[in-house]
Amino acid sequence: MKKLFVADLVDKVGEEVELYGWAQSIRDHKKVVFVDLRDRSGVVQLVGDESLAQVSSEDVLYVKGKVKERPEHLRNPKIPTGSIEVEVLEFKILSKAKALPIPIEGDGYKISEEARLKYRYLDLRRERMKRNLILRYKLLRKVREFLDSKGFVEVETPILTKSTPEGARDFIVPSRLQKGKFYALPQSPQQYKQLLMVAGVERYFQIARCFRDEDPRADRAYGEFTQIDIEMSFVSQEDIRSLAEEMLVFAIKQVFPEKRFLKVPFPIITYKEAMEKYGSDRPDIRKEKDPDLLAFCWVVDFPAFEWKEGENRWDATHHPFTSPKKEDLKYLEKGEYEKVRADQYDLVLNGFEIAGGSIRITDPKLQAKIFEIMGHKKEDIEKKFGHLLEAFKYGVPPHGGIAFGFDRLLQVILNEPSVREVIAFPATSGGRTAVMDAPSEVEPSQLEELGIRVVEEK
Repeated sequence: MKKLFVADLVDKVGEEVELYGWAQSIRDHKKVVFVDLRDRSGVVQLVGDESLAQVSSEDVLYVKGKVKERPEHLRNPKIPTGSIEVEVLEFKILSKAKALPIPIEGDGYKISEEARLKYRYLDLRRERMKRNLILRYKLLRKVREFLDSKGFVEVETPILTKSTPEGARDFIVPSRLQKGKFYALPQSPQQYKQLLMVAGVERYFQIARCFRDEDPRADRAYGEFTQIDIEMSFVSQEDIRSLAEEMLVFAIKQVFPEKRFLKVPFPIITYKEAMEKYGSDRPDIRKEKDPDLLAFCWVVDFPAFEWKEGENRWDATHHPFTSPKKEDLKYLEKGEYEKVRADQYDLVLNGFEIAGGSIRITDPKLQAKIFEIMGHKKEDIEKKFGHLLEAFKYGVPPHGGIAFGFDRLLQVILNEPSVREVIAFPATSGGRTAVMDAPSEVEPSQLEELGIRVVEEK
């Protein structure tokens, strides 16, 4: 007899089965005791004698029993197993549970986030949270399925990499073997995916873990996040946008059939139009805020540069590897940087930026000039980006890509108030991984081995 999931029981009437799960609730009617047994797939009612009364809420159980049809007047149409019950022939309490520190019934929105994250392994027992995790997996699976069908190769890139200026603060990792030197956790696989284009991979993707030391907010997790990272050779901006649209429509229709797209193909709005009409480069183009309506739109023709007043320099609006539009290169030569538009495209969903990409610079001279405009000295350019510029000397194909903030995409699709609702173990708004109580101090011997000394603030 093999173990079954609760969801498998509906067509097993008359059969003996073995189940494992948690006791969700107990109803003691003296001679007859009812227990609702929950596993990942659902809930089923157990019925047994008074020996079942020793079971407490959230105890972990093994059950051997017989599947029976419930009397017509006792059926529960609200759950898939509401027409059956399991007569307990044998059971064992595998693990006793203390009273839970947080309730797991209901949606959990009214419980303090601090408590929910501290006891996240309990919060994830909640039906809504369990559903979010499963839908997250299913959507990623469909993304992989689609990209595989289009000839993409999934390539993992290093987590321990080099610190280079890409817009946010790096997380720094000390080297034991080379004391005084440091790795950085990647803000994105940007340079690696471009090197893969030089390598001739042509169509790359990765479900990438990315790390940025940015202040958290409702639509941005602190520290780490998941990115659907895509890069292609020999393509135009239109090719990449078309592929991204096709991927999203395919995957979302498969996993969220109840969702409606406002318009396909997605509307294209220039940055100038977005700012003039909506006052934002992340426009919500819905006229009615229907929760099942997905209003995607592209925003294009961004300024390539923005002036950093406090730093008295120009900076790349997107990132320094974004190519200027060919027709605007004349402004670059004249030093009229405010007129230069980027060959860049952002994808917006219901007022949230969920993806961004660009056609990349492949001319080493142009790339060096962009770095110089941003205020980097020639020796710094060589030190920080020499590896990329060197690679471009050996035959680099024209290429571009796009990266999706997967956590935010899922948050918007599910209408969740925070991106932390779609991540298994997110950091708190204060930057702590509550379950593990990280960051934490380390042993002095570990610091000594790394050649690091902690200086306390005075």
